[in-house]
Amino acid sequence: MNKTTLPHDHGTSIEKYMDSIPKTGDFQILSDIFRLLGDGSRLRIFWILCHCEECVINISAMMDMSSPAVSHHLKLLKSGRLIVSRREGKEVYYKAADTEQAALLHHMIEDLLKITCPGDC
Repeated sequence: MNKTTLPHDHGTSIEKYMDSIPKTGDFQILSDIFRLLGDGSRLRIFWILCHCEECVINISAMMDMSSPAVSHHLKLLKSGRLIVSRREGKEVYYKAADTEQAALLHHMIEDLLKITCPGDC
């Protein structure tokens, strides 16, 4: 690899770590998740789905939003792999994905808002 030399020497030893600093593209997944979560309603829907599996109609009632609006948010959360769905007859149920990213986000939301998991939904 090419040795990177910084234009100014501030007496730090960061140059020896330059090859191990992740590239900008490496942060794209995280950037996409943060962009996805830039909406309070989507965060709230995600948090609800961390605690129970629900259909669009029930989520709409909990959120006091229209079903089409909730469906739009669910589509985005699903495309970001933060939630999953399953079909049972004509009904589709959603819940948080069983991934490390979803679990970390769930805990971060609760830590930052100082809220705790409710009982069963």
